[in-house]
Amino acid sequence: MDAQVIRTADELMRSGYRPMTPQESLSGEIKGTLIALRKKGHSMDEAMALLFPNTVVGPETLSNLVSALIAGSHVLLFGPSGTGKTSLAKDIWQLFPKEVFVVTDCPVQDDPASVVDPVFHRRVKCCPSCQSRFGDGMEDFDPSKVDPKKVPVSRVHLKEGFGLARLQGSSEVFPDNLTGVYNLHKLQELGDPTSPLILEPGKLLQANRGLLLADEVGKLPLGTQNVLLQALQEGIVSPAKSRETFPGSFVAITTSNLRDLDAINEPLNDRLSNIYFNYIKDHMKNRSIIEISPGARVEGAHFPEVLLHAGVFVVEAWRDLAVDVPELSEVGSNRTILDTVSRSQAFAFLSGERSVSRKSFESGVREAMYGRIRARGGDSFLRNEEIVREFLGGNLPLAVERGFRTYWCTFFQRELSSSAARGEKLARAMASGTIPQGGDGDLLRSFILRMERHRGAASDEELIRSVTGLMNTMQDFGCKGG
Repeated sequence: MDAQVIRTADELMRSGYRPMTPQESLSGEIKGTLIALRKKGHSMDEAMALLFPNTVVGPETLSNLVSALIAGSHVLLFGPSGTGKTSLAKDIWQLFPKEVFVVTDCPVQDDPASVVDPVFHRRVKCCPSCQSRFGDGMEDFDPSKVDPKKVPVSRVHLKEGFGLARLQGSSEVFPDNLTGVYNLHKLQELGDPTSPLILEPGKLLQANRGLLLADEVGKLPLGTQNVLLQALQEGIVSPAKSRETFPGSFVAITTSNLRDLDAINEPLNDRLSNIYFNYIKDHMKNRSIIEISPGARVEGAHFPEVLLHAGVFVVEAWRDLAVDVPELSEVGSNRTILDTVSRSQAFAFLSGERSVSRKSFESGVREAMYGRIRARGGDSFLRNEEIVREFLGGNLPLAVERGFRTYWCTFFQRELSSSAARGEKLARAMASGTIPQGGDGDLLRSFILRMERHRGAASDEELIRSVTGLMNTMQDFGCKGG
């Protein structure tokens, strides 16, 4: 039967509808998507990565996460600041199937099967409002005695507040923020405690049938964590000022920084599949963050690919230092990679540049990293700023050199077939400040125009001049294996 004409639970169940919990729904979507991608020729690793298009995830983390979601687990993503945990949680929501059937006018979007199907009702009970509406005065609600022709059904699209709830952990998130409350003034006005108008759903009931995204869960007070624990353990939520319990059926995706892990109470942690989310070691995957991140803004002046690589290299070098200072924990984050781009573009604009210069780039990197120092007091900030300044003094020139070498050696290997003689000849010819006409010079021009993805308003010739100028500041054009 066409889903568009289904109006009652009777029609829905006769259509062959198979009710699923949110865990089963997400698991089925993931498995179906992976099968479809594999049929298109993708490897399993490639297919898993395509599930989360806005986040760069390491292969081991990716495998652990996908297996946990397929198994129907609630998840805790933990790791250093700025690794993409929150972005990944949002990607999971994008993946979640959002078209669902609900009992019309139910305050928590009950699945119609929970009202009329005894088997599914044992797994996910319907809410007190639906029990009152369709129970015809039953003392103990029995779905087998409900007339499915009298249960109205609607098809809805899950959205924020209705199948998706976001929760930002802090000490000010109290239990009733999660449970919701019974509005006693409305109760006094209506006189019917089972009316759907009485309930003001909290985050857990807003997430019913869908997803709860709880960021920084370790920052929640213990009492609030216990409310979440009850929902994960028993699948129920008891609103404040109410004796009733409501279904709390959702997939919980939670995140935590390393420093807050000890603040998550053990019973709650035991209900979550813990997945460590570390920084990515693969340089090209880190470079891809600039393209795929929803927060990335590469606009305005042409941004030479050499410098984009250099910005990533300098952040990677900071991560390798593993500086154990809480105020500096954000300096090596993915957000810093994105900041190096936007800050460099800003300095280029202030300087009237059509192509980001090395000077604007170095200013942008410096301010991006300083801007991620967490200010805890004047003296400590200045000490931390000095740590970053000393780091940049030694590592920023090296990062630019590595960016150049990545760029040049790609050309050297692809276009010059790793011929040292051809490379040396072209490098000598470029010493005059221009690329020679014909032969390998034309190959280099063509390569530059293909590689420069963020060209802004620069013409082909401006683009080539900018890249050539950067390359001519380098002393060594050698490549390993050349």
